[in-house]
Amino acid sequence: MDIIFLHDFKAKTLIGVYPWERIVPQTIQLDLEIALPSSRACQTDNIEDALDYALIVEKINDILTNRHFSLLEALAEHIAHTILTDFHSPWVKVSVAKLGIIRGVKKLGIRIERRAGAALA
Repeated sequence: MDIIFLHDFKAKTLIGVYPWERIVPQTIQLDLEIALPSSRACQTDNIEDALDYALIVEKINDILTNRHFSLLEALAEHIAHTILTDFHSPWVKVSVAKLGIIRGVKKLGIRIERRAGAALA
């Protein structure tokens, strides 16, 4: 399985359950590992056979700008579902963390793995 990765993607978004979290943007960090639908790009060296990183980042930025999630778990699930469906990836690992939200903790978050066609537990 060929995997592309996107690490240390930082963005500001409204996320959380507390009233102030619906007003004050917080910095989150995303890390993704995305299985390629095929290994054809390795042979052809053609962008049409690969996943376009810029489109993936654009799609995630759109989600962060236009949606509000109360939980990091729900945001991670939404991003995973988007990667699996919109980019036809067979597998994805998504990590989402809030940075510096609790004193003494650099970051806290969740990491999920999803496969295309697998039922959620």
